[in-house]
This record gives sequence, structure tokens and C-alpha cells, in this order.
Amino acid sequence: MKTRGAVLTEVGGPLEVLDLELDPPGAGELLVKVHATGLCHSDLSVIDGSRLRPLPMLLGHEAAGEVVETGPGASDFAVGDRVVLSFVPACGSCRRCVSGRQALCEPGAAANRAGTLLGGERRLRLPDGTRPHHHLGVSGFAEYAVVSEKSATLVPADLPFEIAALFGCAVLTGAGAAFYSAGVAPGDRVAVFGLGGVGLAALLAARAAGASQIIAVDVVAHKRELARKLGATHDVAGGPDAVEEVRSSTGGGADKVIDTTGVAAVLEQAYLATGAGGTTVTVGLPHPDRTITLPALSLVAEERTLKGSYLGSCVPRRDVPRFVDLYRAGQLPVQELLSGRLTLDEINAGFTRLASGEAVRQVVVL
Repeated sequence: MKTRGAVLTEVGGPLEVLDLELDPPGAGELLVKVHATGLCHSDLSVIDGSRLRPLPMLLGHEAAGEVVETGPGASDFAVGDRVVLSFVPACGSCRRCVSGRQALCEPGAAANRAGTLLGGERRLRLPDGTRPHHHLGVSGFAEYAVVSEKSATLVPADLPFEIAALFGCAVLTGAGAAFYSAGVAPGDRVAVFGLGGVGLAALLAARAAGASQIIAVDVVAHKRELARKLGATHDVAGGPDAVEEVRSSTGGGADKVIDTTGVAAVLEQAYLATGAGGTTVTVGLPHPDRTITLPALSLVAEERTLKGSYLGSCVPRRDVPRFVDLYRAGQLPVQELLSGRLTLDEINAGFTRLASGEAVRQVVVL
């Protein structure tokens, strides 16, 4: 069948909205009519070359849509089901999956690096015969997508698509980092560095978990204002004084600090802003060449913890329904993260706004 999608053909962009052929779904795969896909810094990092991926590639990984066809053996879903697509297709049988760490699925990670679906196939084709790669098993900046059913999670039929899409990345990554990776508990003093969609989702989760203080750190003033609206008790403008301001506000350092920026120097600040006995969690993706320098003694003498968190340490089919329930109960008002709705043809302008810090979470509505 024919579809239109936003394809990256060379590092630096721009994305080109092209007509493509889409093969039917193979074994264990779904054909999904995409209704909404969010713009994320993970997409931007592929465009600017911070995350090298095989090109050409049809981008987009935070998507929601409707199943319109099932491939042979795809028994978990039926035509008409509404699904959220997440960016790690979890096989369910590797050692990481069976231990409950599906975000680290080994075949899923290998497929994502190769730009294929979980089964190793590429289902996209340009008119000249070139087969673009899939982005993180989703390629959601398109009217239709073929995905592994292992990338999909069923959601309620009345959940708006543009809200549902956010659960595929921003909410799983941010809320999961707060609930699971950091383990925010009632009374904790929490700081969040970086107030994009992921950071604000972490802030919402910290509030839902009962944090007594939430310090929102970002260089962009309107993001700090939004963080205050969403429950931050303090805000800090970032920069060289951020560590001291957080430590002063929390009486010696926060109990849980979550860094979402993907900037190595900011991760160092996040660690230094964490108090004795505290946990620093990072979910951002710095350039692979970046390194960090930390005071080694503090890990032992202050019983400090530094943790990475991928996909919020979540299991999508367990946690998307949990987080949707919290959203419906008013405890995770993720609709507040939406800062713009775009058409597919406006996607490059959307990424310009994202790169400048103007936007929080924009969604391409198809």
C-alpha cells in the first residue's frame, strides 16, 4: 500500500515528506493507521547526528494509532484496537525480558540499532527501490506503519490519540524514572533538571508519588513557569549557580534528582545537587563521545547512587495502563505537556521549535 512519511536522508536534515510503498505486515506484525506522533529529542538527536543511525530512515517513535490489519500469528490484537507504540520491541524471551527488564531487551536493542523491525525486516520502500530504515521499530511520522506486535500496547478506545501518543515515550520515560528508577516516596525532596516533555512527566509523577519539594531546573523561563503550574515548589534558572540553589533549597541536597537533558555537564550538576544517601537518575542521551567527572569518594562516604534509566525502567504493557489510569484519575495531567499540534508537512518547523527550547511536546496529528 501507499503511505506518506517524513524521511531523513542525510545528517542535518531536513526531513523530506515522501511517498512510500509499505509492505503488508509479516508474521507477528501489525499494520497501524497512525493518528498522532510526538516530536522528541531522541528524533532530533538522529537528525543532528548525535545518535548515528543507518540512513535513510523514517523517523518518529512516540506514536498512537489504530490496528487495520494483523499479520500471520499476530494474536495479541484485533482490527480496530487502539494502540500506543513504544520504542523498545520487547521479545519477551531473552534474559533481560524474563528478568522483568524489557527496556533492555537484547533482540529489541539489536533491531533498533540496525533500523529494522524486531524480526529483522524493513517494510518500507521508496519509488526508486531503496528501503528506508525503521526508527526504533515504529517510524511513526507516517500515515501508516508496520510494526512488531511486541511494540504495541492496547489502550482504551476513548483515549484521544494525541494524548495516547505521549504515553509511548515522554510519560513512560519520565514518569517511570520517577516511580521506578528513582523510587520517589512521600516526603522526598526532588529536583528535575530539564523541563521538556520527559522532565515534566517526571515532575508530575514526583508530585503524584507525594514528594514534599519539587525543584524544577531549566534555562528556559516559560518552561519553569509551566513547571510551577504543574506542581513544582521551587524553580531554578540553571547555569553555574544551579547546584548551590538546589542544595540550599533542599537543606543540603535533594533526595532524588532526575536529569533529562542529555548534556554531560548538566548530569554532573545533577549529581552534585544530590544529597547524602540520595539517588541521581539520568534518562537523557548524551553524545557517545561525552564523559563525566564526579567526586568518587562521595559514592561510598555518602552512600550515593547514580543510575541510568531507559524507557523509565518500564514494562510498557504493564505500565501504560497504570499510567493511563493515573491520567484519568487526574493524578498525571499529561495533556498539559502538549504545546502544539502539527501537520506532517510542518514537521521541520516543529523540530526547529524543539531545538530552540520553545516547545515542550508537539504532536503531528495525522
